[in-house]
Amino acid sequence: MTISYGIVSTASIVPRFVAGIRASKEGSVAAIASRELAKAQKVATELHIPKAYGSYAEMFADPAIDIIYIATYNKGHFETAKQALEAGKPVLLEKPFTLSAADAKELFTLAKEKQLFLMEAQKAVFLPITLAVKKAIATGKIGEVKLMRSLTSYPNIGHVKWFPSLEAGGGTLHGSGSYPLHYMHYITDENYQNVTGNAVMPKGRSDQQSDLSLKFGATILANIFITTEFGTDNGMTIYGTKGRIEIPNFWKTQVASICTNEGREDLHIPFISEFAFEVDHVNECLKQGLLTSPIMTPALTIETVALVENQYQKWLDE
Repeated sequence: MTISYGIVSTASIVPRFVAGIRASKEGSVAAIASRELAKAQKVATELHIPKAYGSYAEMFADPAIDIIYIATYNKGHFETAKQALEAGKPVLLEKPFTLSAADAKELFTLAKEKQLFLMEAQKAVFLPITLAVKKAIATGKIGEVKLMRSLTSYPNIGHVKWFPSLEAGGGTLHGSGSYPLHYMHYITDENYQNVTGNAVMPKGRSDQQSDLSLKFGATILANIFITTEFGTDNGMTIYGTKGRIEIPNFWKTQVASICTNEGREDLHIPFISEFAFEVDHVNECLKQGLLTSPIMTPALTIETVALVENQYQKWLDE
Protein backbone atom coordinates (compact mmCIF):
# COMPACT_ATOMS: atom_id res chain seq x y z
CA MET A 1 0.00 0.00 0.00
CA THR A 2 1.33 3.44 -0.97
CA ILE A 3 0.32 6.60 0.92
CA SER A 4 0.35 9.62 -1.39
CA TYR A 5 1.16 13.09 -0.06
CA GLY A 6 0.09 16.51 -1.24
CA ILE A 7 2.54 19.23 -0.18
CA VAL A 8 1.34 22.73 0.73
CA SER A 9 4.07 25.40 0.40
CA THR A 10 7.38 25.76 -1.41
CA ALA A 11 9.25 26.61 1.83
CA SER A 12 12.88 25.57 2.39
CA ILE A 13 11.82 22.52 4.46
CA VAL A 14 9.92 21.01 1.50
CA PRO A 15 12.85 19.38 -0.40
CA ARG A 16 14.00 17.69 2.82
CA PHE A 17 10.49 16.49 3.66
CA VAL A 18 9.98 15.16 0.13
CA ALA A 19 13.27 13.25 0.52
CA GLY A 20 11.85 11.85 3.77
CA ILE A 21 8.67 10.65 2.07
CA ARG A 22 10.74 8.93 -0.60
CA ALA A 23 12.99 7.33 2.02
CA SER A 24 9.95 5.99 3.90
CA LYS A 25 8.61 2.48 3.44
CA GLU A 26 5.29 3.34 1.82
CA GLY A 27 5.15 7.08 1.09
CA SER A 28 4.98 8.80 -2.29
CA VAL A 29 4.67 12.44 -3.37
CA ALA A 30 1.66 13.13 -5.59
CA ALA A 31 1.45 16.92 -5.82
CA ILE A 32 2.58 20.31 -4.54
CA ALA A 33 0.53 23.50 -4.22
CA SER A 34 1.38 27.17 -3.90
CA ARG A 35 -0.73 30.30 -4.19
CA GLU A 36 1.45 31.07 -7.22
CA LEU A 37 1.28 28.33 -9.84
CA ALA A 38 4.70 29.24 -11.27
CA LYS A 39 6.32 28.64 -7.84
CA ALA A 40 4.61 25.27 -7.50
CA GLN A 41 5.61 24.28 -11.04
CA LYS A 42 9.25 25.27 -10.45
CA VAL A 43 9.55 23.17 -7.27
CA ALA A 44 7.59 20.30 -8.84
CA THR A 45 10.11 20.24 -11.70
CA GLU A 46 13.13 20.46 -9.38
CA LEU A 47 11.84 17.69 -7.07
CA HIS A 48 10.21 15.52 -9.76
CA ILE A 49 6.72 15.87 -8.29
CA PRO A 50 4.01 14.77 -10.79
CA LYS A 51 1.45 17.55 -10.25
CA ALA A 52 1.57 21.27 -9.41
CA TYR A 53 -1.41 23.34 -8.29
CA GLY A 54 -1.85 27.12 -8.16
CA SER A 55 -4.38 26.91 -5.33
CA TYR A 56 -4.65 24.84 -2.17
CA ALA A 57 -8.34 24.09 -2.77
CA GLU A 58 -7.58 22.48 -6.13
CA MET A 59 -5.06 20.12 -4.58
CA PHE A 60 -7.34 19.32 -1.63
CA ALA A 61 -9.95 18.18 -4.17
CA ASP A 62 -7.55 15.73 -5.83
CA PRO A 63 -8.87 12.19 -5.09
CA ALA A 64 -5.40 10.67 -5.68
CA ILE A 65 -4.01 12.35 -2.54
CA ASP A 66 -4.27 10.48 0.78
CA ILE A 67 -2.89 13.13 3.17
CA ILE A 68 -1.87 16.79 3.12
CA TYR A 69 1.44 18.00 4.55
CA ILE A 70 1.34 21.70 5.47
CA ALA A 71 4.52 23.79 5.76
CA THR A 72 3.21 27.33 5.24
CA TYR A 73 4.44 30.23 7.38
CA ASN A 74 3.43 29.82 11.01
CA LYS A 75 0.34 32.02 11.08
CA GLY A 76 -1.03 30.24 8.03
CA HIS A 77 -1.09 26.82 9.69
CA PHE A 78 -4.56 27.08 11.25
CA GLU A 79 -6.52 28.32 8.23
CA THR A 80 -4.78 26.00 5.77
CA ALA A 81 -5.25 22.92 7.97
CA LYS A 82 -8.90 23.84 8.53
CA GLN A 83 -9.43 24.16 4.78
CA ALA A 84 -7.82 20.77 4.14
CA LEU A 85 -9.87 19.04 6.84
CA GLU A 86 -13.09 20.61 5.58
CA ALA A 87 -12.19 19.28 2.13
CA GLY A 88 -11.98 15.78 3.64
CA LYS A 89 -8.22 15.31 3.77
CA PRO A 90 -6.13 13.98 6.68
CA VAL A 91 -3.42 16.45 7.70
CA LEU A 92 0.18 16.44 8.92
CA LEU A 93 0.75 20.02 10.15
CA GLU A 94 4.19 21.50 10.74
CA LYS A 95 5.15 22.96 14.08
CA PRO A 96 4.22 25.24 15.69
CA PHE A 97 0.87 23.52 15.18
CA THR A 98 -1.07 26.77 15.74
CA LEU A 99 -0.40 30.06 17.52
CA SER A 100 -3.19 29.58 20.07
CA ALA A 101 -4.51 26.66 22.09
CA ALA A 102 -8.09 27.54 21.04
CA ASP A 103 -7.14 27.09 17.38
CA ALA A 104 -5.39 23.79 18.14
CA LYS A 105 -8.47 22.46 19.94
CA GLU A 106 -10.70 23.59 17.07
CA LEU A 107 -8.63 21.67 14.52
CA PHE A 108 -8.64 18.44 16.55
CA THR A 109 -12.39 18.78 17.14
CA LEU A 110 -12.99 19.29 13.41
CA ALA A 111 -10.77 16.31 12.52
CA LYS A 112 -12.70 14.10 14.93
CA GLU A 113 -16.04 15.27 13.52
CA LYS A 114 -14.84 14.54 10.00
CA GLN A 115 -13.21 11.24 11.09
CA LEU A 116 -9.86 12.37 9.67
CA PHE A 117 -6.30 11.84 10.91
CA LEU A 118 -4.51 14.94 12.24
CA MET A 119 -1.01 15.19 13.72
CA GLU A 120 1.59 17.81 14.49
CA ALA A 121 4.77 17.15 12.51
CA GLN A 122 7.62 16.34 14.91
CA LYS A 123 10.48 14.31 13.46
CA ALA A 124 12.59 14.44 16.65
CA VAL A 125 10.60 11.88 18.67
CA PHE A 126 10.63 9.27 15.89
CA LEU A 127 14.39 9.17 15.26
CA PRO A 128 16.19 5.85 15.98
CA ILE A 129 18.60 7.66 18.31
CA THR A 130 15.66 9.11 20.25
CA LEU A 131 14.29 5.59 20.77
CA ALA A 132 17.75 4.44 21.91
CA VAL A 133 17.99 7.34 24.38
CA LYS A 134 14.53 6.59 25.74
CA LYS A 135 15.46 2.92 26.19
CA ALA A 136 18.75 3.82 27.92
CA ILE A 137 16.85 6.01 30.40
CA ALA A 138 14.13 3.38 30.96
CA THR A 139 16.72 0.67 31.68
CA GLY A 140 18.53 2.85 34.21
CA LYS A 141 21.76 3.39 32.24
CA ILE A 142 22.24 6.84 33.81
CA GLY A 143 20.21 6.21 36.97
CA GLU A 144 17.37 8.59 37.80
CA VAL A 145 17.09 11.59 35.47
CA LYS A 146 17.56 14.84 37.40
CA LEU A 147 18.27 17.55 34.80
CA MET A 148 17.78 18.11 31.06
CA ARG A 149 19.44 20.98 29.21
CA SER A 150 18.77 21.97 25.59
CA LEU A 151 20.68 24.60 23.61
CA THR A 152 19.70 25.57 20.06
CA SER A 153 21.10 28.38 17.91
CA TYR A 154 19.97 29.65 14.51
CA PRO A 155 22.33 32.53 13.69
CA ASN A 156 21.34 32.72 10.00
CA ILE A 157 17.60 33.39 10.23
CA GLY A 158 17.59 36.48 7.96
CA HIS A 159 16.17 34.56 4.98
CA VAL A 160 12.88 34.06 6.89
CA LYS A 161 11.38 37.47 6.12
CA TRP A 162 8.45 37.14 8.55
CA PHE A 163 10.59 35.94 11.49
CA PRO A 164 10.69 39.40 13.21
CA SER A 165 6.86 39.48 13.26
CA LEU A 166 5.30 38.01 16.39
CA GLU A 167 1.87 38.32 14.78
CA ALA A 168 3.06 36.11 11.89
CA GLY A 169 4.33 33.50 14.35
CA GLY A 170 7.97 34.56 14.26
CA GLY A 171 10.37 34.27 17.19
CA THR A 172 12.64 31.64 18.71
CA LEU A 173 10.03 30.07 20.99
CA HIS A 174 7.40 29.86 18.24
CA GLY A 175 9.91 28.46 15.80
CA SER A 176 11.84 25.97 17.88
CA GLY A 177 10.29 25.58 21.34
CA SER A 178 8.26 22.51 20.46
CA TYR A 179 11.37 20.47 19.55
CA PRO A 180 12.91 20.27 23.05
CA LEU A 181 9.51 20.36 24.79
CA HIS A 182 8.23 17.33 22.88
CA TYR A 183 11.57 15.54 23.14
CA MET A 184 11.86 15.97 26.91
CA HIS A 185 8.26 14.88 27.41
CA TYR A 186 8.74 11.81 25.21
CA ILE A 187 11.98 10.47 26.71
CA THR A 188 10.82 10.90 30.33
CA ASP A 189 7.07 10.16 29.95
CA GLU A 190 6.50 13.16 32.21
CA ASN A 191 4.48 16.33 31.64
CA TYR A 192 6.03 19.78 31.90
CA GLN A 193 4.92 22.16 34.63
CA ASN A 194 5.98 25.23 36.65
CA VAL A 195 7.29 27.06 33.58
CA THR A 196 9.14 30.36 33.94
CA GLY A 197 11.14 32.15 31.30
CA ASN A 198 12.92 35.18 29.93
CA ALA A 199 13.29 36.54 26.42
CA VAL A 200 15.13 39.20 24.47
CA MET A 201 12.18 40.67 22.60
CA PRO A 202 12.59 44.21 21.21
CA LYS A 203 9.40 46.29 21.30
CA GLY A 204 7.19 45.46 18.35
CA ARG A 205 9.30 42.47 17.30
CA SER A 206 9.52 38.76 18.00
CA ASP A 207 12.00 37.24 20.45
CA GLN A 208 15.62 36.87 19.36
CA GLN A 209 16.53 34.74 22.38
CA SER A 210 14.39 32.76 24.81
CA ASP A 211 15.18 30.79 27.93
CA LEU A 212 12.74 28.52 29.77
CA SER A 213 13.07 26.82 33.14
CA LEU A 214 10.69 23.89 33.72
CA LYS A 215 9.93 20.95 35.94
CA PHE A 216 9.01 17.52 34.55
CA GLY A 217 7.14 15.27 36.93
CA ALA A 218 8.14 15.54 40.59
CA THR A 219 11.95 15.42 40.41
CA ILE A 220 13.30 16.48 37.00
CA LEU A 221 14.37 20.05 36.23
CA ALA A 222 14.92 21.30 32.68
CA ASN A 223 16.31 24.27 30.83
CA ILE A 224 15.62 25.25 27.20
CA PHE A 225 17.67 28.00 25.55
CA ILE A 226 17.12 29.15 21.94
CA THR A 227 18.94 31.98 20.16
CA THR A 228 19.36 33.65 16.79
CA GLU A 229 22.03 36.00 18.18
CA PHE A 230 25.06 33.72 17.89
CA GLY A 231 26.11 30.31 16.67
CA THR A 232 27.19 27.48 18.96
CA ASP A 233 27.13 23.69 19.27
CA ASN A 234 23.50 22.58 19.37
CA GLY A 235 22.29 19.73 21.50
CA MET A 236 20.70 18.31 24.60
CA THR A 237 22.30 16.78 27.67
CA ILE A 238 20.38 14.57 30.08
CA TYR A 239 21.93 14.21 33.53
CA GLY A 240 21.16 11.28 35.81
CA THR A 241 22.39 10.02 39.17
CA LYS A 242 24.79 7.60 37.42
CA GLY A 243 25.87 9.54 34.34
CA ARG A 244 24.68 11.61 31.41
CA ILE A 245 23.56 11.32 27.79
CA GLU A 246 24.82 13.85 25.23
CA ILE A 247 22.74 14.27 22.06
CA PRO A 248 24.12 16.77 19.51
CA ASN A 249 21.49 18.24 17.15
CA PHE A 250 18.91 16.09 18.93
CA TRP A 251 16.13 16.85 16.41
CA LYS A 252 18.00 15.30 13.45
CA THR A 253 20.95 13.34 14.87
CA GLN A 254 22.41 9.97 13.99
CA VAL A 255 24.68 9.92 17.06
CA ALA A 256 24.61 10.21 20.86
CA SER A 257 26.94 9.35 23.75
CA ILE A 258 26.19 7.71 27.09
CA CYS A 259 28.78 8.66 29.73
CA THR A 260 28.94 6.77 33.05
CA ASN A 261 31.58 5.64 35.57
CA GLU A 262 31.95 2.51 33.44
CA GLY A 263 33.07 4.59 30.45
CA ARG A 264 31.64 6.15 27.31
CA GLU A 265 29.28 4.37 24.91
CA ASP A 266 28.89 6.05 21.51
CA LEU A 267 25.67 5.37 19.62
CA HIS A 268 25.56 5.69 15.83
CA ILE A 269 22.42 4.82 13.85
CA PRO A 270 22.73 6.09 10.25
CA PHE A 271 19.77 6.90 8.00
CA ILE A 272 18.98 8.51 4.64
CA SER A 273 16.51 11.14 5.90
CA GLU A 274 15.59 12.30 9.39
CA PHE A 275 11.98 12.77 8.19
CA ALA A 276 11.48 9.17 7.03
CA PHE A 277 10.62 7.77 10.48
CA GLU A 278 7.93 10.39 11.12
CA VAL A 279 6.44 9.61 7.68
CA ASP A 280 6.51 5.86 8.46
CA HIS A 281 4.60 6.55 11.69
CA VAL A 282 1.98 8.68 9.92
CA ASN A 283 1.55 6.04 7.20
CA GLU A 284 1.07 3.33 9.82
CA CYS A 285 -1.55 5.44 11.62
CA LEU A 286 -3.44 5.92 8.35
CA LYS A 287 -3.29 2.20 7.53
CA GLN A 288 -4.70 1.39 10.96
CA GLY A 289 -7.49 3.95 10.57
CA LEU A 290 -6.35 6.02 13.55
CA LEU A 291 -7.52 9.62 13.86
CA THR A 292 -4.62 10.70 16.09
CA SER A 293 -1.09 9.57 16.84
CA PRO A 294 -0.48 7.57 20.03
CA ILE A 295 2.90 9.38 20.35
CA MET A 296 2.28 12.93 19.09
CA THR A 297 -1.07 13.07 20.85
CA PRO A 298 -3.58 15.93 20.67
CA ALA A 299 -3.05 16.52 24.40
CA LEU A 300 0.71 16.93 23.94
CA THR A 301 0.26 19.31 21.01
CA ILE A 302 -2.38 21.42 22.78
CA GLU A 303 -0.33 21.60 25.99
CA THR A 304 2.72 22.75 24.04
CA VAL A 305 0.81 25.40 22.09
CA ALA A 306 -0.75 26.65 25.34
CA LEU A 307 2.65 26.83 27.07
CA VAL A 308 4.16 28.88 24.22
CA GLU A 309 1.08 31.10 23.91
CA ASN A 310 1.02 31.80 27.67
CA GLN A 311 4.75 32.54 27.75
CA TYR A 312 4.46 35.10 24.97
CA GLN A 313 1.54 36.73 26.75
CA LYS A 314 3.61 37.04 29.94
CA TRP A 315 6.48 38.64 28.01
CA LEU A 316 4.14 41.08 26.28
CA ASP A 317 2.59 42.02 29.62
CA GLU A 318 5.95 42.75 31.27
